[in-house]
Amino acid sequence: MKKIVFLLLVTIAQSIFAQDVILNKVEKISENSDKIFYKINPQKVTAEYLGELEVQGFTDDDPKMFGMVYRKAKEIGANAFSFKPFETIAGEGAKLDPYHYLLNLYYVAPHNFPTEDNVVYLISSAAKKQTIAIDNKNIVFEPRTYKKLTLQKGIVTSISTRKLLGASIKVTAQDNQPVQFFQLSAFSVNENPYGTAGINIKSGDIIRLEQSYGQFLSTIYQPMD
Repeated sequence: MKKIVFLLLVTIAQSIFAQDVILNKVEKISENSDKIFYKINPQKVTAEYLGELEVQGFTDDDPKMFGMVYRKAKEIGANAFSFKPFETIAGEGAKLDPYHYLLNLYYVAPHNFPTEDNVVYLISSAAKKQTIAIDNKNIVFEPRTYKKLTLQKGIVTSISTRKLLGASIKVTAQDNQPVQFFQLSAFSVNENPYGTAGINIKSGDIIRLEQSYGQFLSTIYQPMD
């Protein structure tokens, strides 16, 4: 009897914490081979509405979740998305719940995508608080948050983990420089690449992200002031 109860509890727990991505609504399918999947403001961009996607369940494995969302969106040819708040009694809730949320899916012609030149998004770790120095000013990043920086021409912005064996980068504005996304990672021990003997030990890293994935994280994470 105890074994049956235990198995029942395991099954319930798995159903509660399982992740699922569902196409709730399909208005039309766009035939295209676009690989991109960018966030848009549908009120400011000429976009063709394709359908609605629902994400159920939470995971700290954001690459896995993005892969599930991306594959499902590509089933109907979407190359753009926007967050869709759930309707509540008091109206629409503006804040995204990472355990359950909706995304509207669109097709946008390449020339209609807005540009966001000379902007950098710094995206925190999913699980650990970190202190990052931006131009020698320490800023605490809570898990699952991000900060948006606007670069100025002629001014170099330094970003550092401020730790021994950590990482640092310098960025500055340039003509027609597309938006950049960087994720802050915590302590790691990795094998050296390309078959080199030894290991790499880092107390913190700054990793450049592909734009589609970066835009997805800036949707499911919370902005900092």
